Amino acid sequence: MRTFVRGAAMWGVECPQRPSRVTGVTMAGFHVPNLETLRIVPHPAVTLLLEFGAGSPLLDCPAGRQQRGSIVAGPGLGSGGAVRAQGENVECVQVRLSPVIARAILGASLADLDGAVVTLGGDVSSWQDRFALTDALLARRHEAGPPVDPEVAWAWHRIVVSRGLTRVDGLAAEVGWSRKRLWSRFRSQLGLPPKRAVKLVRFDHAAHRLVAGEGAAQVAADTGYADQSHLHRDVMAFTGATPATVAGEPFLAVDDIAWPSGSACGPR
Repeated sequence: MRTFVRGAAMWGVECPQRPSRVTGVTMAGFHVPNLETLRIVPHPAVTLLLEFGAGSPLLDCPAGRQQRGSIVAGPGLGSGGAVRAQGENVECVQVRLSPVIARAILGASLADLDGAVVTLGGDVSSWQDRFALTDALLARRHEAGPPVDPEVAWAWHRIVVSRGLTRVDGLAAEVGWSRKRLWSRFRSQLGLPPKRAVKLVRFDHAAHRLVAGEGAAQVAADTGYADQSHLHRDVMAFTGATPATVAGEPFLAVDDIAWPSGSACGPR
């Protein structure tokens, strides 16, 4: 287990020894003796947070609502800076699912996910055993679940590979569907409309560059924003914080250790 340190945050981080059997699934294990209030920063993946051990993470959600224990949430969890996590002696496996395969695994519309509580049977203490247990469950569910439409998967692929710079108005014409049909299928199967997906993928790319120490003006110029003010507004909308604050967020900085491949979006 590696140690991650960022400001006052000090976490143990464990990675699987082998990739998932399902393309689009990535996971990491976290041991956090004292999880002080942590801002959840949105990213373009479906999140499963599976608790193990004695500690239990607590999510503070909008309108004073709280969720304790294992949860599942659709893309963009934490938008507006409205979700914070805390807890003591937390041990959990965080799974990031590409929205393209999440529908089959979860067996539900991603648009309906809102911090739903999930359970995972098994009392295992080894991190690699925890990963194996989780992966086996996800693989079984993926085989049995309904796939997304190929046209929807293709549109998501275009958005991801362009890092949020594709023009959404042209996606429907490229797959041979009407705009209304693509927007409806995309939202029901992936959990958000195409325009929101473009903004989320672009923000995620920009936010990680800010964490890497790049200046806001350069990040804005390189990631498709009209100017630095445009980047500032988008970061505030997604996180409730300024780009300078987001640059120091542990939730993003840990990705270099937990997800060294660099992608939370799933298959290209």
